[in-house]
Amino acid sequence: MRARDKAAVSALRATLAALDNAEAVPVDEAGTRDLALEQAPIGAGATDVARRELSECSVADIVRAEAAERLHVASELTAPAHADRVARLRAEASVLLRLLDGNGTP
Repeated sequence: MRARDKAAVSALRATLAALDNAEAVPVDEAGTRDLALEQAPIGAGATDVARRELSECSVADIVRAEAAERLHVASELTAPAHADRVARLRAEASVLLRLLDGNGTP
């Protein structure tokens, strides 16, 4: 990362965001929507709920899906004008797949 590998940084940021979204608890599960006004929680953090904990398998599935999405989009971009974008998407997918294979860090 110190070499400022833009493809790796972009892929890892997007994948971290996808993992963060997967850990989020839907609003409906919080259980505070149907309360009367006098029963509504008050104060900082009063409506906070614990985030979901993802298994190692779930994390790998999300990373794999992020890589697959990049490869799919790259295969859809066939115009020569998109060659740079295709190369970047393939490089991002490669970074993610390397992490899954355990062949070192990007």
